[in-house]
Amino acid sequence: MTRIADLLAKGPTYSFEFFPPKTDAEQTTLVRTLRELEPLSPSFVSVTYRGGAASRQRTHDLVAAMLQTTSLVPMAHLVCVAHSRLELADILVAYRKAGVENLMALGGDTPVGPVAGPGELRHAVELVELARAIGGFSIGVAAHPAGHPDSPDLASDRRHLAQKLTLADFAVTQFFWEVDEYRSLVDALAALGCTKPVLPGVMPLETLRSVPRMAQMGAAVPDWLVERLQAAERSGGADGVRHEGVAVATELCRQLLAAGAPGLHFYTMNRSSATREIYAELGLGPAAT
Repeated sequence: MTRIADLLAKGPTYSFEFFPPKTDAEQTTLVRTLRELEPLSPSFVSVTYRGGAASRQRTHDLVAAMLQTTSLVPMAHLVCVAHSRLELADILVAYRKAGVENLMALGGDTPVGPVAGPGELRHAVELVELARAIGGFSIGVAAHPAGHPDSPDLASDRRHLAQKLTLADFAVTQFFWEVDEYRSLVDALAALGCTKPVLPGVMPLETLRSVPRMAQMGAAVPDWLVERLQAAERSGGADGVRHEGVAVATELCRQLLAAGAPGLHFYTMNRSSATREIYAELGLGPAAT
Protein backbone atom coordinates (compact mmCIF):
# COMPACT_ATOMS: atom_id res chain seq x y z
CA MET A 1 0.00 0.00 0.00
CA THR A 2 1.12 3.61 -0.55
CA ARG A 3 0.52 6.59 1.72
CA ILE A 4 -0.52 9.81 -0.01
CA ALA A 5 1.63 11.90 2.31
CA ASP A 6 4.68 9.98 1.04
CA LEU A 7 3.63 10.50 -2.59
CA LEU A 8 3.26 14.24 -2.06
CA ALA A 9 6.70 14.40 -0.45
CA LYS A 10 8.20 12.99 -3.66
CA GLY A 11 6.58 15.41 -6.11
CA PRO A 12 3.32 16.35 -7.83
CA THR A 13 0.41 13.93 -7.61
CA TYR A 14 -2.43 13.48 -10.09
CA SER A 15 -5.58 11.93 -8.70
CA PHE A 16 -9.19 11.11 -9.57
CA GLU A 17 -12.38 11.11 -7.50
CA PHE A 18 -15.29 8.68 -7.86
CA PHE A 19 -18.57 8.04 -6.07
CA PRO A 20 -19.83 4.56 -5.19
CA PRO A 21 -22.58 3.29 -7.53
CA LYS A 22 -26.13 2.80 -6.31
CA THR A 23 -27.45 0.69 -9.23
CA ASP A 24 -26.23 -2.00 -11.60
CA ALA A 25 -26.13 0.55 -14.43
CA GLU A 26 -23.98 2.91 -12.37
CA GLN A 27 -21.75 -0.03 -11.44
CA THR A 28 -21.24 -0.87 -15.12
CA THR A 29 -20.36 2.75 -15.89
CA LEU A 30 -17.88 2.95 -13.04
CA VAL A 31 -16.15 -0.30 -13.96
CA ARG A 32 -15.71 0.97 -17.52
CA THR A 33 -14.39 4.31 -16.25
CA LEU A 34 -11.90 2.63 -13.93
CA ARG A 35 -10.61 0.48 -16.78
CA GLU A 36 -10.19 3.57 -18.97
CA LEU A 37 -8.45 5.65 -16.30
CA GLU A 38 -6.24 3.03 -14.64
CA PRO A 39 -3.75 3.09 -17.58
CA LEU A 40 -3.12 6.78 -16.83
CA SER A 41 -1.38 5.60 -13.63
CA PRO A 42 -2.93 8.15 -11.24
CA SER A 43 -1.06 8.74 -8.00
CA PHE A 44 -4.21 7.83 -6.07
CA VAL A 45 -7.99 7.83 -6.35
CA SER A 46 -10.63 8.82 -3.82
CA VAL A 47 -14.07 7.37 -3.16
CA THR A 48 -16.79 9.59 -1.72
CA TYR A 49 -19.19 8.87 1.14
CA ARG A 50 -22.52 10.53 1.88
CA GLY A 51 -23.32 8.98 5.23
CA GLY A 52 -25.69 6.22 6.24
CA ALA A 53 -25.16 2.47 6.43
CA ALA A 54 -25.76 1.76 2.73
CA SER A 55 -23.34 4.43 1.50
CA ARG A 56 -20.82 3.39 4.14
CA GLN A 57 -20.81 -0.18 2.87
CA ARG A 58 -20.64 0.84 -0.78
CA THR A 59 -17.63 3.05 -0.13
CA HIS A 60 -15.90 0.33 1.90
CA ASP A 61 -16.59 -2.35 -0.72
CA LEU A 62 -15.37 -0.18 -3.60
CA VAL A 63 -12.17 0.82 -1.83
CA ALA A 64 -11.47 -2.77 -0.77
CA ALA A 65 -12.13 -4.01 -4.32
CA MET A 66 -9.70 -1.46 -5.74
CA LEU A 67 -7.01 -2.73 -3.39
CA GLN A 68 -7.65 -6.34 -4.36
CA THR A 69 -8.25 -6.11 -8.11
CA THR A 70 -6.50 -2.99 -9.45
CA SER A 71 -3.18 -1.18 -9.25
CA LEU A 72 -4.91 1.94 -7.93
CA VAL A 73 -4.13 3.54 -4.56
CA PRO A 74 -7.52 4.33 -2.98
CA MET A 75 -8.46 6.94 -0.40
CA ALA A 76 -11.73 6.42 1.49
CA HIS A 77 -13.94 9.39 2.40
CA LEU A 78 -15.60 9.39 5.82
CA VAL A 79 -17.99 11.94 7.37
CA CYS A 80 -18.82 12.69 11.00
CA VAL A 81 -22.53 13.37 10.71
CA ALA A 82 -25.09 10.92 12.05
CA HIS A 83 -22.41 8.63 13.51
CA SER A 84 -21.42 7.96 17.09
CA ARG A 85 -17.75 8.01 18.03
CA LEU A 86 -17.87 4.22 18.41
CA GLU A 87 -19.37 3.76 14.94
CA LEU A 88 -16.67 5.92 13.40
CA ALA A 89 -13.97 4.02 15.28
CA ASP A 90 -15.41 0.72 14.02
CA ILE A 91 -15.40 2.01 10.44
CA LEU A 92 -11.80 3.18 10.74
CA VAL A 93 -10.67 -0.12 12.23
CA ALA A 94 -12.44 -2.01 9.42
CA TYR A 95 -10.54 0.08 6.87
CA ARG A 96 -7.21 -0.64 8.52
CA LYS A 97 -8.02 -4.37 8.60
CA ALA A 98 -8.79 -4.18 4.86
CA GLY A 99 -5.39 -2.59 4.25
CA VAL A 100 -6.65 0.96 3.62
CA GLU A 101 -4.09 3.58 4.65
CA ASN A 102 -5.51 6.77 3.13
CA LEU A 103 -8.48 8.67 4.53
CA MET A 104 -10.35 11.87 3.65
CA ALA A 105 -11.85 13.14 6.93
CA LEU A 106 -14.94 15.31 6.44
CA GLY A 107 -17.55 16.96 8.60
CA GLY A 108 -20.32 16.23 6.10
CA ASP A 109 -23.72 17.77 5.45
CA THR A 110 -26.44 16.97 7.97
CA PRO A 111 -28.61 14.31 6.28
CA VAL A 112 -32.39 14.29 6.17
CA GLY A 113 -34.69 11.43 7.00
CA PRO A 114 -34.40 8.74 9.68
CA VAL A 115 -30.66 9.34 10.21
CA ALA A 116 -31.01 13.12 10.43
CA GLY A 117 -29.09 15.08 13.01
CA PRO A 118 -25.47 15.50 13.96
CA GLY A 119 -23.37 12.73 15.41
CA GLU A 120 -21.09 12.88 18.44
CA LEU A 121 -18.31 14.51 16.43
CA ARG A 122 -19.34 17.89 15.05
CA HIS A 123 -16.27 18.87 13.03
CA ALA A 124 -13.79 17.17 10.70
CA VAL A 125 -10.87 18.01 12.99
CA GLU A 126 -12.38 15.69 15.62
CA LEU A 127 -12.50 12.88 13.06
CA VAL A 128 -8.85 13.55 12.21
CA GLU A 129 -8.02 13.24 15.91
CA LEU A 130 -9.89 9.92 16.12
CA ALA A 131 -8.15 8.55 13.02
CA ARG A 132 -4.78 9.59 14.45
CA ALA A 133 -5.61 7.80 17.71
CA ILE A 134 -6.38 4.59 15.82
CA GLY A 135 -3.23 5.07 13.75
CA GLY A 136 -1.88 4.04 10.38
CA PHE A 137 -3.66 6.58 8.18
CA SER A 138 -2.42 9.29 5.86
CA ILE A 139 -5.18 11.86 6.30
CA GLY A 140 -6.58 14.53 4.01
CA VAL A 141 -9.16 17.21 4.77
CA ALA A 142 -11.36 19.45 2.63
CA ALA A 143 -10.53 23.05 1.73
CA HIS A 144 -12.91 25.62 0.26
CA PRO A 145 -11.35 28.41 -1.82
CA ALA A 146 -14.51 30.50 -1.49
CA GLY A 147 -14.90 29.57 2.17
CA HIS A 148 -17.03 26.82 3.71
CA PRO A 149 -20.75 27.67 3.49
CA ASP A 150 -21.04 27.44 7.29
CA SER A 151 -18.08 29.73 8.00
CA PRO A 152 -19.06 33.20 9.26
CA ASP A 153 -16.29 34.82 7.22
CA LEU A 154 -13.24 33.95 5.13
CA ALA A 155 -10.71 34.72 7.88
CA SER A 156 -12.29 32.26 10.32
CA ASP A 157 -12.55 29.67 7.54
CA ARG A 158 -8.81 29.92 6.93
CA ARG A 159 -8.02 29.66 10.63
CA HIS A 160 -10.18 26.56 10.93
CA LEU A 161 -8.51 24.97 7.91
CA ALA A 162 -5.05 25.72 9.29
CA GLN A 163 -6.11 24.07 12.55
CA LYS A 164 -7.21 20.93 10.69
CA LEU A 165 -3.92 20.85 8.81
CA THR A 166 -1.86 20.88 11.99
CA LEU A 167 -3.12 17.30 12.42
CA ALA A 168 -3.83 16.21 8.83
CA ASP A 169 -1.26 15.59 6.09
CA PHE A 170 -2.81 17.48 3.19
CA ALA A 171 -5.97 19.15 1.90
CA VAL A 172 -8.00 18.78 -1.29
CA THR A 173 -10.06 21.76 -2.41
CA GLN A 174 -13.61 22.04 -3.56
CA PHE A 175 -13.62 22.78 -7.28
CA PHE A 176 -13.24 26.38 -8.40
CA TRP A 177 -12.81 28.27 -11.64
CA GLU A 178 -10.04 30.86 -11.29
CA VAL A 179 -6.42 30.32 -10.29
CA ASP A 180 -6.43 33.41 -8.05
CA GLU A 181 -8.91 31.65 -5.75
CA TYR A 182 -6.33 28.93 -5.17
CA ARG A 183 -3.45 31.38 -4.75
CA SER A 184 -5.43 33.36 -2.20
CA LEU A 185 -6.19 30.22 -0.19
CA VAL A 186 -2.59 29.03 -0.13
CA ASP A 187 -1.26 32.51 0.70
CA ALA A 188 -3.71 32.86 3.60
CA LEU A 189 -2.63 29.51 5.03
CA ALA A 190 1.04 30.43 4.66
CA ALA A 191 0.39 33.66 6.57
CA LEU A 192 -0.95 31.46 9.39
CA GLY A 193 2.22 29.34 9.32
CA CYS A 194 0.60 26.41 7.48
CA THR A 195 2.54 24.98 4.55
CA LYS A 196 0.94 21.52 4.24
CA PRO A 197 0.16 20.53 0.61
CA VAL A 198 -3.17 21.77 -0.75
CA LEU A 199 -4.29 19.88 -3.85
CA PRO A 200 -6.58 21.88 -6.15
CA GLY A 201 -9.79 20.15 -7.19
CA VAL A 202 -10.69 20.46 -10.87
CA MET A 203 -14.18 19.95 -12.29
CA PRO A 204 -14.57 20.28 -16.08
CA LEU A 205 -17.92 21.99 -16.64
CA GLU A 206 -19.43 20.06 -19.55
CA THR A 207 -23.04 21.30 -19.65
CA LEU A 208 -24.86 24.55 -18.95
CA ARG A 209 -27.38 22.56 -16.90
CA SER A 210 -24.66 22.09 -14.29
CA VAL A 211 -24.25 25.82 -13.62
CA PRO A 212 -27.03 26.25 -10.99
CA ARG A 213 -25.94 23.08 -9.20
CA MET A 214 -22.39 24.39 -8.86
CA ALA A 215 -23.66 27.40 -6.91
CA GLN A 216 -25.66 25.10 -4.61
CA MET A 217 -22.44 23.20 -3.92
CA GLY A 218 -20.62 26.36 -2.87
CA ALA A 219 -18.67 26.98 -6.08
CA ALA A 220 -20.63 29.51 -8.11
CA VAL A 221 -19.60 29.66 -11.77
CA PRO A 222 -18.31 33.16 -12.65
CA ASP A 223 -20.17 35.23 -15.23
CA TRP A 224 -17.29 35.18 -17.71
CA LEU A 225 -17.34 31.38 -17.82
CA VAL A 226 -21.12 31.21 -18.20
CA GLU A 227 -20.85 33.66 -21.10
CA ARG A 228 -18.16 31.54 -22.77
CA LEU A 229 -20.25 28.41 -22.44
CA GLN A 230 -23.34 30.15 -23.76
CA ALA A 231 -21.38 31.41 -26.77
CA ALA A 232 -20.07 27.88 -27.34
CA GLU A 233 -23.63 26.53 -27.25
CA ARG A 234 -24.78 29.07 -29.84
CA SER A 235 -21.99 28.12 -32.20
CA GLY A 236 -21.61 24.41 -31.51
CA GLY A 237 -24.52 23.14 -29.46
CA ALA A 238 -23.99 20.68 -26.61
CA ASP A 239 -20.72 19.44 -28.10
CA GLY A 240 -19.46 23.01 -28.26
CA VAL A 241 -20.26 23.55 -24.57
CA ARG A 242 -18.44 20.39 -23.59
CA HIS A 243 -15.39 21.26 -25.68
CA GLU A 244 -15.22 24.75 -24.19
CA GLY A 245 -15.64 23.47 -20.64
CA VAL A 246 -12.79 21.00 -21.04
CA ALA A 247 -10.61 23.69 -22.63
CA VAL A 248 -11.22 26.03 -19.68
CA ALA A 249 -10.40 23.27 -17.19
CA THR A 250 -7.22 22.43 -19.11
CA GLU A 251 -6.04 26.05 -19.00
CA LEU A 252 -6.83 26.24 -15.28
CA CYS A 253 -4.69 23.13 -14.74
CA ARG A 254 -1.79 24.76 -16.59
CA GLN A 255 -2.10 27.87 -14.46
CA LEU A 256 -2.28 25.85 -11.24
CA LEU A 257 0.85 23.87 -12.04
CA ALA A 258 2.66 27.09 -13.01
CA ALA A 259 1.58 28.56 -9.66
CA GLY A 260 3.30 25.70 -7.83
CA ALA A 261 0.31 23.50 -6.97
CA PRO A 262 1.48 20.12 -5.61
CA GLY A 263 -0.67 18.27 -8.14
CA LEU A 264 -4.19 18.10 -9.54
CA HIS A 265 -7.28 16.30 -8.24
CA PHE A 266 -9.96 15.61 -10.87
CA TYR A 267 -13.64 15.29 -9.99
CA THR A 268 -14.58 12.72 -12.63
CA MET A 269 -18.31 12.22 -11.91
CA ASN A 270 -17.53 8.56 -12.73
CA ARG A 271 -16.76 9.41 -16.35
CA SER A 272 -13.35 9.25 -17.98
CA SER A 273 -13.40 11.26 -21.21
CA ALA A 274 -12.76 14.79 -19.91
CA THR A 275 -9.99 13.64 -17.58
CA ARG A 276 -8.32 11.66 -20.35
CA GLU A 277 -8.47 14.64 -22.70
CA ILE A 278 -6.94 16.99 -20.12
CA TYR A 279 -4.25 14.45 -19.27
CA ALA A 280 -3.31 14.12 -22.92
CA GLU A 281 -3.31 17.87 -23.53
CA LEU A 282 -1.04 18.48 -20.53
CA GLY A 283 1.20 15.53 -21.29
CA LEU A 284 0.67 14.02 -17.86
CA GLY A 285 0.40 10.34 -18.67
CA PRO A 286 0.48 7.49 -21.16
CA ALA A 287 -2.49 8.98 -23.07
CA ALA A 288 -0.11 11.63 -24.36
CA THR A 289 2.31 9.15 -25.97
